[in-house]
Amino acid sequence: MKIRSKAPLRLGLAGGGTDVSPYSDMFGGNVLNATINLAAYCTIEPLEIPFLRVNSLDAGVSCEVPLGSGTVSSGARLIDGVYNRIIRDYGPVPSPGFAITTYNDAPAGSGLGTSSTMVVCILKCFAEWMGLPLGDYELARLSYEIERKDLALAGGKQDQYAAAFGGFNFMEFLPSDLVIVNPLNVKDWIIQELEASLLLYFTGRSREGAHIIEKQQQAARSGNAVAVEAMHRIKQSAVDMKLALLQGDMQAFAAIMGEAWEDKKKMADTITNPMIQEAFDVAMGAGAISGKVSGAGGGGFIMLMVPPEKKYLITQALSALPGKLVPFQFTEKGAIAWRL
Repeated sequence: MKIRSKAPLRLGLAGGGTDVSPYSDMFGGNVLNATINLAAYCTIEPLEIPFLRVNSLDAGVSCEVPLGSGTVSSGARLIDGVYNRIIRDYGPVPSPGFAITTYNDAPAGSGLGTSSTMVVCILKCFAEWMGLPLGDYELARLSYEIERKDLALAGGKQDQYAAAFGGFNFMEFLPSDLVIVNPLNVKDWIIQELEASLLLYFTGRSREGAHIIEKQQQAARSGNAVAVEAMHRIKQSAVDMKLALLQGDMQAFAAIMGEAWEDKKKMADTITNPMIQEAFDVAMGAGAISGKVSGAGGGGFIMLMVPPEKKYLITQALSALPGKLVPFQFTEKGAIAWRL
């Protein structure tokens, strides 16, 4: 028997950063995001011997460790974190040992929520194997606790909920880690027009988002007026962009994205850099309307809003840079798991 799972990565369209404590605890946060057809994958294969065999392919971790009644430390921290929380909350797994293989369609630090999505994916695989009653909210909440509390990895809350629910969602982040997910019924023609109007450009450089996030957290704690006011506008941009999206107003959508990017850059001096600015300059020079870096910033993927008629020309202009354009489509489904 084998158990497999898959969870989608996401594009943070607006409001990113307002889902991070302490801002979300102090003021509440709003985020608009959508999942795409890039994903995290996990396979579990039960073994009759008491060992954990880890193959974290994209992280380059491959090892075998004894599996007893206690916690494990294999060096694959996301796998370890999920397994250790599972046995703490739900008891032992159904076999003496197991092999687990994971990989991601995008590199860590890409700004598409890879680490959080992987935690959701691994947890979904365990839930299928063990028959755990985890709905979308429970799956996302437990994944958030594993990553942010058990493993103490800096970050927000949107990625776990995007991966669990899938599709276009407007999310509200309230004090005490309360999250409300509002799925959006976006018309097909609007999704098609948005796909035609977006380019996803990988800079070729991943970034360690934790450092940027920590600077944003410090700005909120210290009451940095410029940074906090920028976060307020970013929060409002999610509300405004939701309306533009539901109405199919791509011009307004693009304008909101551009304004939010300018506000985002006020949060920390490492959010942008000459490499990112060069990509923006080339794209805008070829006819792009606006754009933003997906995720915390500093590298990873850039989303660009473009007139569909100029998409080919902008693609050609960007091809002269070291990065690469990545084709994508929006997806409706969240994390899924199945048995073989």
